[in-house]
Amino acid sequence: MALFSNPDFRTESDHDDSPRESCGVIGIFLPGTNVAQIAFYGLFALQHRGQESAGLATATGKKLHNYTGMGLVSQAFRESDLQRLEGHIAIGHTRYSTTGSNRLENAQPIIARNGELEIALAHNGNVINARELRADLLEQGVTFSTSTDSEVIAQMFVHAPGETVEEKITNSMRKLQGAYSLTVLTKDTLIGVRDPRGVRPLCLGTLNDGWMIASESCALDHLGATFVREIDPGETIIINDHGLRSVKYPWKLPSPAPCVFEYIYFARPDSLLGGRSNYLSRVEMGKRLAKEHPVNADIVIGVPDSATAAAVGYSQESGIPYSDGLIKNRYMGRTFIEPEQHIRELGVQMKFNTIPEVIRGKRVVIVDDSIVRGTTTPQVITMVREAGAKEVHMRVCAPPIRFPCHFGVDMATRGELLAAKLSIEGIRSFINADSLGYLSVEKLLASVDGNKKSYCAACFTGKYPMPVQLEMDKLALERS
Repeated sequence: MALFSNPDFRTESDHDDSPRESCGVIGIFLPGTNVAQIAFYGLFALQHRGQESAGLATATGKKLHNYTGMGLVSQAFRESDLQRLEGHIAIGHTRYSTTGSNRLENAQPIIARNGELEIALAHNGNVINARELRADLLEQGVTFSTSTDSEVIAQMFVHAPGETVEEKITNSMRKLQGAYSLTVLTKDTLIGVRDPRGVRPLCLGTLNDGWMIASESCALDHLGATFVREIDPGETIIINDHGLRSVKYPWKLPSPAPCVFEYIYFARPDSLLGGRSNYLSRVEMGKRLAKEHPVNADIVIGVPDSATAAAVGYSQESGIPYSDGLIKNRYMGRTFIEPEQHIRELGVQMKFNTIPEVIRGKRVVIVDDSIVRGTTTPQVITMVREAGAKEVHMRVCAPPIRFPCHFGVDMATRGELLAAKLSIEGIRSFINADSLGYLSVEKLLASVDGNKKSYCAACFTGKYPMPVQLEMDKLALERS
């Protein structure tokens, strides 16, 4: 295997209070084509899922190549890097760290070897028993080069009992607890794996005469691939020169628990989730929010970009006109240049700007996707008031976030969550809104699919789909 890495790494500055997704994964099998550049562009469509590092691994049928770099996809790769990644099979990854710190050795894809078997692995999610599994592997003499749960999965796969990679993966899945949507590469095979609860999304498509796997269907669209279906919870997809095979989880499946926050914030509005346009789900959230929390106002504005569709829905249901009162600087935070203190103190003003001509003298409804720590929302409301708003009414698509996520979202500790410390009235006073309304859990789930399925909504309810520690440490594997 040839291994390359980008040493030019500086941490980007980020003032956003939004929850952080762990990563996005992609896989491509396209005989007769060097697919590195195709996979590179596929990662662009998943850039919103992770902005700390990116990487690609390719396979020729005889050997693997791997490259990882820090920063955005466009910063992590050079043209010469892609040219060295030969092969008709590829997996890719764009990362935000939820287990292990943000440094080059933790970038993915992860490489693992045992004897003649060598794999590359890209992971979206969080394995909550990684520390115990890692300890077991260490006792077996396995060595680790990263502090991520992703390497734990990769090492489990190559060291598990079984004659084939398929058998090794199936045997490992019974021990893994938590969330994992994976693309895995051997020298001649592309594999997609989704955990038995289906916490994180993963879908399958056709690309010319080959196949594509991705965290979201928007990545398929950008490459001209055709969406086939979502990969089922507990399903393993195996693609090689013999075609495509689906292997189902051989034991009883637990209740499905896809993350409802994917619908609210993480997934792009042009992706399909649960067989439905995510844009329509967000519009429905806004409509139900208007029913639950009506208000007399003159305009509705959304906090761009994730709350725009919900703001449209709120406007449609309430009859209050929608307008673009906030403009987002989409390039803020996408630089390796650390800002000086007086620039850093501007905070949200560097990310958003108001249009006073739209806001002045108006009673304004602001629709946002969530309030986490409460560092951004008060600043947004202050900006809108300074632009001349007569009243500011805050409406939020996510119910109050009172509990941390343990399944692939770097949200906050419970002590940092605003709704874990304050009542709704306390939050309203803290953010300086004239009124505050959250969408209820019941109406949120109804917005997604009418309560037909079960979801993980533990960050709102504290009811996790599996037992977890009250506070988990993303750097635990670095200290063990």
